[in-house]
Amino acid sequence: MKILVTGGAGFIGSAVVRLAVRRGHEVVNLDSLTYAANLENVASVSNSPLYSFEQADLRDRAALDRVLAAHQPDAIMHLAAESHVDRSIDGPGDFIETNVTGTYNLLEAARAHWVSRGRPEGFRFHHISTDEVFGSLGETGQFTEDTPYDPRSPYSASKAASDHLVRAWHETYGFPAVLTNCSNNYGPFHFPEKLVPVVILKALHGEPIPVYGDGGNVRDWLYVEDHADALLLVLEKGELGRSYNIGGENEARNIDLVRTICAEMDLLRPDHAPHDRLVTFVADRPGHDRRYAIDPTRIRTELGWRPSVTVEEGLRRTVEWYLANEDWWRPLLGRQGVGERLGKA
Repeated sequence: MKILVTGGAGFIGSAVVRLAVRRGHEVVNLDSLTYAANLENVASVSNSPLYSFEQADLRDRAALDRVLAAHQPDAIMHLAAESHVDRSIDGPGDFIETNVTGTYNLLEAARAHWVSRGRPEGFRFHHISTDEVFGSLGETGQFTEDTPYDPRSPYSASKAASDHLVRAWHETYGFPAVLTNCSNNYGPFHFPEKLVPVVILKALHGEPIPVYGDGGNVRDWLYVEDHADALLLVLEKGELGRSYNIGGENEARNIDLVRTICAEMDLLRPDHAPHDRLVTFVADRPGHDRRYAIDPTRIRTELGWRPSVTVEEGLRRTVEWYLANEDWWRPLLGRQGVGERLGKA
């Protein structure tokens, strides 16, 4: 297939681009190159004849029309989004403009493209979203595809709105769309403002490792390359109009995840060991959801997919990657907001 990937210079998007090219798909990477994007993320495939890049903003409908007309994709995977909860607390407007208005623009441009090509039966629009749209769980239970939406942050509210738009376009216009909602991703090329890379780099430099609240918030951790594999599977075989929850089957409290990373650092870079002595509890994020957990039954039973990487193995790979790729992360530390405590409201 020829696949247009929005946000393909970001963390998850670049994993999809790399995997899709390796599997022989032609990929058009559309990205506006905001602060969290990095074309180095796709350097391994950038010289492939199957890869091309278009710099365009989802808020620019004319640019989207131009790209679609030029490349005539068979499918669209929509990953481009503002995604950092702390930044959404400080500046929600960017999240509404990109995640809501941008998704609307892309849907309309994609629908016009689909109609102009005679509504080809094989065309697909895959919208990639988050489990955060479901809100917060108690000590038990899991999110299913039928869990009511209950977003608690500007970020998750903007993603919930985009999910609703995609479903409405499918139901109203017959637009061939499929949706996925994933749990917390981690792995190589993760922008250094998120929890896992923050812990690794703080530990590496012997600096205090910030942990929000009491560290008891629970997340289901999904290795990013497993996620990319699942996304391509849903694109190819998922039922139109249906949503699929993608989880790592690796629930862990934040504090336990941090301590696992510290233990890996003790082995690989013992200069500041024991690294867990650097853990520093800080004021919690406003509206911090207590627990997320994914029930992956649908994607397992309908499409035969399960994650292949345990959180222990994935964290080991991730720590090793950051230690071996300082040339990638070092320049990013100077970007706006990196290293600062955001979202205190």
